[in-house]
Amino acid sequence: MTRAFVFPGQGSQAVGMGKPLADAFATARHVFEEVDEALKQKLSTLMFAGPDGELVLTANAQPALMAVSVAVIRVLEQDGRLALTRLASHVAGHSLGEYSALAAAGALQLGDAARLLRLRGEAMQKAVPVGEGAMAALLGLDLPAAQAVAQEAAQGQVCDCANDNAPGQVVVSGAKAAIDRALEIAKAKGAKRALLLPVSAPFHCALMKPAADVMAEALARASIAPPRVPLVANVTASAVSDPETIRELLVKQVTGMVRWRESVSWMKAAGVGTRTDPSIPPAVSAWRGKGHACSSSSST
Repeated sequence: MTRAFVFPGQGSQAVGMGKPLADAFATARHVFEEVDEALKQKLSTLMFAGPDGELVLTANAQPALMAVSVAVIRVLEQDGRLALTRLASHVAGHSLGEYSALAAAGALQLGDAARLLRLRGEAMQKAVPVGEGAMAALLGLDLPAAQAVAQEAAQGQVCDCANDNAPGQVVVSGAKAAIDRALEIAKAKGAKRALLLPVSAPFHCALMKPAADVMAEALARASIAPPRVPLVANVTASAVSDPETIRELLVKQVTGMVRWRESVSWMKAAGVGTRTDPSIPPAVSAWRGKGHACSSSSST
């Protein structure tokens, strides 16, 4: 049985994130300084002290979460003297977490990952005017049932399944009116709960096509190396190591469904399990227990 490192998506951010790690390890401070320099912004100050209203902005939250994730890995490797290739057989990440996974595995340079995520966040926010899109979580319905709800709710508008997070938890995304219809249809079809999500844009649906075009252009210029351990990709729910395939999948990911349930199942079938490792530095273990670890994944 082996381990995979998985990295959180947007929604996992919180003011104070990364500060205990930076206080304990110079290695982490260097990561945050490098990201600050790449973005020409004191993102670390925003992460450590807020305000929350600025940290939650997509263009800030995405590179911030990546920075903390990579800081954890570098502390493990440099201070804990535990190579990623020794600790894990695979990496994976939920939505933006896929960039964190690639940076942690050496496929993307830290500064490049930060700049790509800043661009990605800005492009996703601009793709749909505020108020015209929405996302909703359908609880208690499996993927086929949620897909049927989305199809019925569309009525000529976009209504797609965006995240297949877990058995009985699927997120739909699209035009606000279509998502409102999906909420009522889902309840009528037996959903335990159906609720709007507090997000600023309808991620992972066809409305994100303008953002996908922006990322296609940016990623075409980006340097991507083979990851040190394979990435389990959101779009395919299977392992990939070829840089050109990774490039293509990162573009498709903007509009495509995050197949997280399938990704976890794939990793389990590949022998991934969980176990504690007493050699992990105590400060990292304690910080991980607060819910900001690279071993957890968000639902958005």
